[in-house]
Amino acid sequence: MKTIKLLSLLGFFILASCSSVSVNTDYDKKANFASYKTYAYSKASVDKLEISDLDKKRILYAIDDAMPAKGFSKSDNPDVLISIFTKERERVNVYNNMGWGFGYGWGPSWGMGYTRTSTTPEGTLYIDIIDAKTKELVWQGIGTGYLTTDSEKKDERIAEFVAKILEKYPPVIK
Repeated sequence: MKTIKLLSLLGFFILASCSSVSVNTDYDKKANFASYKTYAYSKASVDKLEISDLDKKRILYAIDDAMPAKGFSKSDNPDVLISIFTKERERVNVYNNMGWGFGYGWGPSWGMGYTRTSTTPEGTLYIDIIDAKTKELVWQGIGTGYLTTDSEKKDERIAEFVAKILEKYPPVIK
């Protein structure tokens, strides 16, 4: 019975880990992040995005929700410009069951393996923060995770991507 509970718990953690967003960041070690208080979007980067206008709005709304919590306000004369970029690919999942072991059923219980494959849409969101005066990249956050086509869940999923990425901004300089 303990084994069943342990396997159920392990299955839950595997499913939970599939829903997370993997984040990586990089930044200019010489940038003065304390001097940045206002932001605006790089219109060129938003216009180039090859996603639906609704998804663009979802990303921008999520950024607009996250930035004030970090002490930023939107401005026509910003300290930083926010540029966004997205990529999508199909992630191939392969499950290989060799079929070895003992059990009930017709025929031998070993050597009757099978392979099952499935695909999952995976997306990457890049959020670049550019110094508005120098036009140089000072911070980049990259989030990767599964995507959903369910319009009811898109708002939540995109907000999760943005929140996880911007959680690491500004960088903690040691």
